[in-house]
Amino acid sequence: MPLIPTRTKYRKQQKGRNRGKATRGNRVTDGEYGLQSLEAGQITSNQIEAARVAMTRYIKRGGKVWIKIFPDKPITRKPIGTRMGKGKGAVEFWVANVKPGRVMFEIAGIDEAIAKEALRLAANKLSVKCKFVTKTEMGGELDEDK
Repeated sequence: MPLIPTRTKYRKQQKGRNRGKATRGNRVTDGEYGLQSLEAGQITSNQIEAARVAMTRYIKRGGKVWIKIFPDKPITRKPIGTRMGKGKGAVEFWVANVKPGRVMFEIAGIDEAIAKEALRLAANKLSVKCKFVTKTEMGGELDEDK
């Protein structure tokens, strides 16, 4: 089941622009390791789900996974072969706008080598370039009592 918002104020949105670097969500907060975006782009709800499945299958029910992005932007399309005009198309799918530096997935409770491979498999499912990051290298302290 892909991620979609339960309700929104407006059914359709304009395209907008996705510029600049991520100022929020650019640190590993919940887990020990993270998958950080290196470029701007749109991640669809299906890509998020595919990445989640790839990670959880690889770690075999060990550890915990956090999804730190949510697809809250509707993308509309007009049917093929339709002439111009007659309004905006219907909502086809939902995307999460991602800026460079955004930590999209976090993982904890497993070995670093396993986490690195799980996040590599997840990165292959996404449409933006990503890198593996750890909590300690980003300036965060690991909470041992958690």
